[in-house]
Amino acid sequence: MLWIKSLHIIFMVTWMSAIFYLPRLFVYHTQALAENDAKGDARFKIMERKLFWGIMTPGAVLTLASGLYLWLGYGITGRWMMSKLLFVVALVVFHLLCFGYLRAFANNQNSKSEKFFRVINELPVFALFAIVFLVVLKPF
Repeated sequence: MLWIKSLHIIFMVTWMSAIFYLPRLFVYHTQALAENDAKGDARFKIMERKLFWGIMTPGAVLTLASGLYLWLGYGITGRWMMSKLLFVVALVVFHLLCFGYLRAFANNQNSKSEKFFRVINELPVFALFAIVFLVVLKPF
């Protein structure tokens, strides 16, 4: 079971790194569009697509699958676990929102500002802190 726990942590780090980076790419993509940089626009579309489908989504799927395996295997219960799962659900929703923004950029329909993406870039940090503290401290 420790192998699965180790893999779960590795998959989570992979997912979180991509979740932190994709909105930052959206910031730079928005800047490129504001500068009418067609090459930058094309480059960012490729980078965003590869990050989302090649790293972020596999990281999410493997994190969720290994987490479910651990949850069922250990039979973990408690309010801390339910709280953690709420934050995991929030990360999944954020992931899906990023997919929507990815599609908007791909279809040349982005309506969000650079400032918007700078703000949402910071939101997953709160979930990460909450999840780690809940898992390590098990406060309730």
